[in-house]
Amino acid sequence: MPAIGLNTHIWNNNLRSIGLLAFYPFLLAGLVWAVAALSGALLTPAPPGADSALVWARAASYAHVVILEYWPMILTIVCGWFLVSYIFQGQMVRALSHARPVTRAEEPVLYNLLENLCIAQGMKTPRMEIIESDALNAFASGVDDRSYCVTVTRGLMKALSKDELEGVLAHELTHIINRDVRLLIISVIFVGMVGFFAQLVWSAVRFNLYGAAGRRDGRNGQLALLLLAVAAVLWVGYMASLLTRFALSRRREYMADAGAVMMTKNPEGMMRALQRISGHDRIPAVPDDIAQMCIENSHKFMGLFTTHPPIADRIRAIADTTGAPVPGGNEENAPSRANPWRM
Repeated sequence: MPAIGLNTHIWNNNLRSIGLLAFYPFLLAGLVWAVAALSGALLTPAPPGADSALVWARAASYAHVVILEYWPMILTIVCGWFLVSYIFQGQMVRALSHARPVTRAEEPVLYNLLENLCIAQGMKTPRMEIIESDALNAFASGVDDRSYCVTVTRGLMKALSKDELEGVLAHELTHIINRDVRLLIISVIFVGMVGFFAQLVWSAVRFNLYGAAGRRDGRNGQLALLLLAVAAVLWVGYMASLLTRFALSRRREYMADAGAVMMTKNPEGMMRALQRISGHDRIPAVPDDIAQMCIENSHKFMGLFTTHPPIADRIRAIADTTGAPVPGGNEENAPSRANPWRM
């Protein structure tokens, strides 16, 4: 079977990024249509004795009118969110991960390792940030040279040797080169728009159902019913947008491991780094969106799906491909499998 070409992987990521960006306006338009249809069904009563088909036909007609009238507003909201996300995605990721920027003067060893790798690859050195946590993890973020950033935890810096830390940094730089980072950021940040509106409407539902004064009348009840229906539609849309993230291949981690080995010429260092990270990757108070971007995420996304291949399989893939022995000879934790860098 043919090997996966790096250029093919990059092109696929670029195409998926474009596809996700194109998907969200249609998703938002569909949500507006569904909300408008529900509004038409609840707020414009059908004639007495009308059957359900007529009720929903009237609701659909009302929704069509709303879409035709408000599509410029929908497009403006989408473009505005895209612009805000593009400009502030770095700050959003920093806030979610509780990271802080660091300078060369603060962390000279870390900066020198990263800069040397970037010079060898002929690429601009990304910004560096640190999460003050004992967890062992790292991730890259950003959408272009202006915003690319590599974030590591304090625990990773303390626990790993210099060559192991270099392997982790090379892994994250490979995600930047392969455009994995851009695809993940688009998936994480733009999904947030639908989730934000869903939580906003849900908050309004709770306020109308259980206001400070505890008052409930027919008008409030009807409004709460409408808002509840709208919230349900938004949450369905949110779940649909979340599912797009499962199209992100777990193979990206194998590709990044391979890129790290190619950069450092040190497969043993990369395998040792993965062994040390295994079982110590969970960063407290970091949401699943950020955990999905990390070098390891042992926590199942939404409690159901794994976003990363098992560490043992990744170590075995490096050993099988490079011929290097697994450090410590821990073969039982690295079951032999077909090379996942091929398909």
